[in-house]
Amino acid sequence: MSSDTVRNTQARPFAQAYFHGTKANLLPGDFIRPGYASNYGKQQAASYIFLSSTLDAAIWGAELAQGDAAPRIYVVEATGELENDPDLTDKKFPGNPTQSFRSKEPFRVIAEVVNWTPHAEELVQNMKAHLARLKESGIESLNQ
Repeated sequence: MSSDTVRNTQARPFAQAYFHGTKANLLPGDFIRPGYASNYGKQQAASYIFLSSTLDAAIWGAELAQGDAAPRIYVVEATGELENDPDLTDKKFPGNPTQSFRSKEPFRVIAEVVNWTPHAEELVQNMKAHLARLKESGIESLNQ
């Protein structure tokens, strides 16, 4: 590449990356919307949808999602306002270390992340058991 090409190229800012973990099979351009059964608590129709700036949080979302389909992770674009996910921030983890957010507005799927490493099966089973114990003791999600 010549130096003229480099000088004439305008820098473009890189947008904030967000990830969404699920078991839904989606394509670029699809929208993820609230209103589907929640993966947690009483599994009622969710008022919010969730995303994270960390791949690890999205991996947990995909692995803990209900259903038998393969877990998937998507790069998504928020189309509306985001707020901290109260289940993972403020009251439990001040400062939002998982960079987890929720919205009532759809997310647009940009691409699927295909090369990610799942958590060890023992960790996933332990987390599922922990969530089941919380549910049995009456502790519900703040995201209904």
